[in-house]
Amino acid sequence: MLEQIPELIEIVPLKEPLSASITVPGSKSITNRALILAALSPSATRLRGALWSEDTQVMVDALRKLGFNIDVAVDPGEPFNRVITVQGANGTIPNSGTVGLPLEIYVGNAGTAARFLSALVCLGRGVYSLRGTPRMHERPQAALLNALRQLGYKVESPNNKLPAVIHGQGPRVAACKIDIHESSQFASALLLCAKVGGWDVEVVGEDVEEAPYVAMTHKLIEAFARNNGDFGIEPDTSSASYFVAANWLVRILARETMEAWDHQTAHPRTKQRALTDLYNRLTLVNVAGLPRSDWQIDTAFQNFIPLPKQISRHTELGDSIMTAMVLAPFANQPTTFTDLQNLRLQECDRVSAMQTELVKCGVRVDVSGDDLTVFPSSKTLHGAEIETYDDHRMAMCFAIFGLRVSGIRLKNPSCVKKTFPNFFQKLATQVPAGLGAQILDAKTRSALSPQQLVINLEPST
Repeated sequence: MLEQIPELIEIVPLKEPLSASITVPGSKSITNRALILAALSPSATRLRGALWSEDTQVMVDALRKLGFNIDVAVDPGEPFNRVITVQGANGTIPNSGTVGLPLEIYVGNAGTAARFLSALVCLGRGVYSLRGTPRMHERPQAALLNALRQLGYKVESPNNKLPAVIHGQGPRVAACKIDIHESSQFASALLLCAKVGGWDVEVVGEDVEEAPYVAMTHKLIEAFARNNGDFGIEPDTSSASYFVAANWLVRILARETMEAWDHQTAHPRTKQRALTDLYNRLTLVNVAGLPRSDWQIDTAFQNFIPLPKQISRHTELGDSIMTAMVLAPFANQPTTFTDLQNLRLQECDRVSAMQTELVKCGVRVDVSGDDLTVFPSSKTLHGAEIETYDDHRMAMCFAIFGLRVSGIRLKNPSCVKKTFPNFFQKLATQVPAGLGAQILDAKTRSALSPQQLVINLEPST
């Protein structure tokens, strides 16, 4: 059974405070890195808590086509996690193609798959053709392809993007420099394969030491060497950010409820102080199992609530900076989001998309270069039909926005399957396992059950 969620849904705002404990699936970034490392290992590796979404399924399907034996089993802890066992091939790539008939590898719109597999197939001995969606064919790849050429591999691409034909020649002792200005995934792709490939990789670019996803790759490589064939994947903290944000919005709702109740009682000032103290200590929406490690930059998201005056995409938050953007209209001061240049190069131009859709909802937004400022706008907010640009994070951000603002309708909500296929089910499931939010088919106005909101993936090959 494939996805059934309507093409246009409406989020109904929460009407009263609630208490919930939400689980989120495994980290996409860690899962796809771990799959590459497991494939290169000399024996079998079991990955527990691995995310099962469009991006990770694309990676598994590609590795299977390359000849790796991979078993995927249900993970009882979370519906869209899996226990994935990969039989490593000890640094070799079992399957390959020829000049006349390259082995076709499909990467979808998964940046991690596109970049990591480009480096991996160089370790094979044959010819590989990598292609993806039209949007993936627009996304940067030049720095990585040029680095592979520096290492001595033949790469054919007329515009230095996908589709590309890569001629694998196996490991070869060589050196390259890789600039991470456009994407840190370029460096991660090379580093994941460097030990097996015999590559000396020098990462260059602005604030290399601050690049959080490169740091994650280094830490994962070190930890993987000690895994003894069993490796646990952390929950995805970018996905968790939506429910940390929901907690803040529910706390606002709780405060408003307490204030309304307080005005109807005697001794309002004394009771207000007591209620405010209680409110400040509340965690109404808890995210179960949040990691304590520093592997994922978005683990820090909860430290940015309430929002400060400025947040950097480069050094402070990753994709969860978009979650902060949809909270900013409810803040008490303007918030400027800086260093957003790479957001323009992802699933869509996320800077322009955020500006367009927030303004559509009555939010004042200023963009200057690669910085975006959102102003407090609670008195001017209204509903709108949100274009999600086939971008999972746009859909999930504005779904959270809709928990507070009436009339938020989302186009193409199924795009969340890229990283969080049961996101809307988590919103609609009754407390305490979900938020109990009402979600409507925007065309028929009928309420959708949690079961109707799960987006089923295509069968894996």
